[in-house]
Amino acid sequence: MTTAAGYTKNFPVTWDELHRHARALAWRLVELGPWQSIVAVTRGGLVPAAIVARELDLRLIDTVCIASYDDRSQGKLTILKPVPGDGTGVLIIDDLVDTGFTAKAVREMLPKAHFATIYAKPAGRPMVDTFVTEVSQDTWILFPWDIEPQFAPPIASVRRR
Repeated sequence: MTTAAGYTKNFPVTWDELHRHARALAWRLVELGPWQSIVAVTRGGLVPAAIVARELDLRLIDTVCIASYDDRSQGKLTILKPVPGDGTGVLIIDDLVDTGFTAKAVREMLPKAHFATIYAKPAGRPMVDTFVTEVSQDTWILFPWDIEPQFAPPIASVRRR
């Protein structure tokens, strides 16, 4: 399994792990409400937002659509669909905060919202209010919608190369 440019480690996440971590996020958020709505940051925040919405019994879900990543790196940030309002009563959900560039753009759009992610890296961590798991900055997270099962060589054999 190759590592994305600029990253030294891969962190594959299974569907079961993602579901478990999204539920853990909901446990952290339930006491912080009540929430009026959820805004999912597309595309990565869609699946976690659906799980959190179910666990918090929220039915009003919107999306803020931002493009910045391809399969290897982060590029120019493009807002494809904004969300109106100032974020009062809104819970923003994303899968990951990495550099914080996307989170900063969403925070500027919805300054009164509560921003929550499943995974947080050190550079972006100050941009979110709640997260479940911190991973190192040099780690590329492989989400289940981006990967398929395949052979992985033992770590020792990779280090010998």
